[in-house]
Amino acid sequence: MNLAVIMELPLVVLDVQRGGPATGLPTKSEQTDLLQALFGRNGESPMPVMAATSPTDCFDAAYQACKMALEHMTPVVLLTDAFVANGSGAFKLPEMAKLDPINPPYVPEELKGKWTPYMRAENGTRYWAVPGREGFTHILGGLEKDSNTGAISTNPENHDLMTRLRQQKIANIQVPDLEVDGDVNDADLLIVGFGSTYGHLRSAMDELRAKGYKVAQTHFKYLNPLPKNTAAVLSKYKKVVVAEQNMGQLAGYLRMKVDNFVPFQFNQVKGQPFVVEELVNAFEDILKK
Repeated sequence: MNLAVIMELPLVVLDVQRGGPATGLPTKSEQTDLLQALFGRNGESPMPVMAATSPTDCFDAAYQACKMALEHMTPVVLLTDAFVANGSGAFKLPEMAKLDPINPPYVPEELKGKWTPYMRAENGTRYWAVPGREGFTHILGGLEKDSNTGAISTNPENHDLMTRLRQQKIANIQVPDLEVDGDVNDADLLIVGFGSTYGHLRSAMDELRAKGYKVAQTHFKYLNPLPKNTAAVLSKYKKVVVAEQNMGQLAGYLRMKVDNFVPFQFNQVKGQPFVVEELVNAFEDILKK
């Protein structure tokens, strides 16, 4: 995967998280690979990271991951977990003609004779020359190259530039804004999660609202890059709780990305899905504080 990052090649890596470490709890569910997916490579080599929210979301999540990989010439990590892998749901087969088109950045014909595999499009993405295309033959390797010539380089300024270019390319990827459900405008508590916990957190919000509390929910499907309205959403509410099946990886990541973000946390690592009653009790305690 590191080689795909530095060569800037499309690749989708599916991580079905389960209880760990090592062989751990193979049939049980966790969300403990988030930080590994975000940062688990040598060097500053960011990659897009997504998380499917349910068994029925897996098709769309996988399709969008492939679209992102092909259009931006990058590996993409798609997180699911054992709860999603062993789950099921009613799924309406999509009409292929209505799916978002996938438009890889093929090198334009007008660059024939002038193109090198190190050229970038306006959004920072490498052009893609299909192997065997006449006039666009090329060689790539895993060692870092000069940004302009493609010659192997250990120049410190070039390394700094390449690191920033790879980071900016991922930051330029457009992802949908966060959506907020429930008491959008006046909630006293915002519930935040990612991936497969969506249904449990939504049920907890519904039960709290039925008790008369003002509660809202937002959920992350796109984790890198984060939606552009992330800071605006998280800073809007009096109290925010981040609930996840790990020891606080999403909460820590959001603290790093959003200034002055100090959420409440609900963390369980039992190898089992959340229990809605436990969520309701914990969130009710936060509301009463």
